Amino acid sequence: MLGPVLLAAAGSDRIRRLVSSASLTRPVVDRFIAGDQVSDALDTTRTLLDQGMTVTLDRLGESVTDPAQAVRNRDGYLELLDELTGHGLAERAELSVKLSAFGQALPDGHDIARRHVERVVAAATEAGTAVTLDMEDHRTVDSTLAIHRELRRAYPRTGAVLQSYLFRSENDCRELAEAGARVRLVKGAYREPASVAYQRRSEVDLAYVRCLRLLMAGGGYPMVGTHDPRLVTVAEELAKREGRAFDAYEYQMLFGIRDAEQRRLTALGHRVRVYVPYGDDWYGYFMRRLAERPANLTFFARSLATRG
Repeated sequence: MLGPVLLAAAGSDRIRRLVSSASLTRPVVDRFIAGDQVSDALDTTRTLLDQGMTVTLDRLGESVTDPAQAVRNRDGYLELLDELTGHGLAERAELSVKLSAFGQALPDGHDIARRHVERVVAAATEAGTAVTLDMEDHRTVDSTLAIHRELRRAYPRTGAVLQSYLFRSENDCRELAEAGARVRLVKGAYREPASVAYQRRSEVDLAYVRCLRLLMAGGGYPMVGTHDPRLVTVAEELAKREGRAFDAYEYQMLFGIRDAEQRRLTALGHRVRVYVPYGDDWYGYFMRRLAERPANLTFFARSLATRG
């Protein structure tokens, strides 16, 4: 029951101000966020690479309503790429971007976001790495997938994210698998109406398996975004059934969640990529992490009580 409440809170400016200003919040946020600065992201990236994992970096920010902020977000990613290249990390550290951070919600936002993200994708390709377009709420899906199709013509390694809780995702998986795309499959972390998305966890999980089956059987590169032990096992079984070697798919997990499982899979020879967010605009991301798993909320509450 708390999940929908927390997702609603993620969009509340009043609650954002309250949580962001609380002195007790930051130590808990640090479990899920690498830090505020590029240097923090680089330090975390080095640590994970040394452990045999790879990384995708998310410079936090979303739902931009100011064109100047969209430009700053674009330039922040370009700065990140410069730093990754300068430190010799770019080839094992990809980028994840939210198009709403690049102005997708502005008037003419589709074209604005496409121009901004193309700059970043071109620079990433030059650096020897790739970009995945994160998926946000259902109103952005058509625009995001259209931009993804355009980018793949010139930059075929550009990835997309699909969310199994959306009714449409099975067809989207089929199309992207046939196109040979790189696809990160997740359950979904936004508050969606029953008219477009499954509401029961069991339905979301079954949809995830159907989507994953399509991706594993297709010609693309599946990126299995889950912490669910059952789905980790299902992914491995489907990969074996389709004759996929360990380098023909990967697991993706969030920084700060199931670290031991990330290390276990890596030790077995699986590809594991850790999604590492950084930056000071962390509120929306943080609240979605709390909403996804009751254990995260329990951890948050216990930490606040202890520090109090």
